[in-house]
Amino acid sequence: MARVPFIAGNWKMHKTVPEAFALLRALKVKLADVEGVRVGVAPPATALRECKVALKETKILLGAQNMSHEEKGAFTGEIAPGMLKDCGCDFVILGHSERRTLYHETDLDVTRKAKTAHRTGLLPIVCVGETLAEREGGKTKDVVQTQIKGSLALLTPEEARATVIAYEPVWAIGTGKNATPADADEVHRWIRGFLDAQFGAGTGEAVVIQYGGSVKAENAKALLSEPNIDGALVGGASLDAEGFAAIVLAAAR
Repeated sequence: MARVPFIAGNWKMHKTVPEAFALLRALKVKLADVEGVRVGVAPPATALRECKVALKETKILLGAQNMSHEEKGAFTGEIAPGMLKDCGCDFVILGHSERRTLYHETDLDVTRKAKTAHRTGLLPIVCVGETLAEREGGKTKDVVQTQIKGSLALLTPEEARATVIAYEPVWAIGTGKNATPADADEVHRWIRGFLDAQFGAGTGEAVVIQYGGSVKAENAKALLSEPNIDGALVGGASLDAEGFAAIVLAAAR
């Protein structure tokens, strides 16, 4: 079965509820007739429930930017997966480089969350990627292999196939820099081979692998035309309806 491209917008710590409504109103108009691509948005947690209402009668998926691996308990400031489901979430972003670097999340943290996401009925988007120093040191594949192996460690082969991986080179996130389409595709192709080795033949071909890191309207078509790039996890460009819609249209098949 052919993989369906998935474009997901990570709004990070942006947009109040009124601002989120305005953005979604514009997106609903621009994406009304788009086919052949999955589209999702991940607003801040404070806007999730209201955004679900705003997305009623659309195909746009709702996601969260993080969650706890615990289902309930005395964990001040955390959000349980069941709470996200209650808000209407379809997916959750896990292991983003900002979570890994700023909040010291480990691969063990990510795999616990991914396992809980599957158990709760949330689609996990697991982020991996190397720093500039690691890239320049020729360690891209070593770093990505370690992150994927650790971040999917608790998953069954079936759960692994149903997990989205976002390859986001850290040096390209929010910097305006970007891997060339050919370079990005090479890493995606390599990831598919590694997934086959870890979870069995055919896993790599089944898994949707997004690219992330300064994806915008101007470079989306070139990136998304590569055979192993199945969409994008979009940061800053997802805050603008016209720019985000252009990226979605570039992925539509």
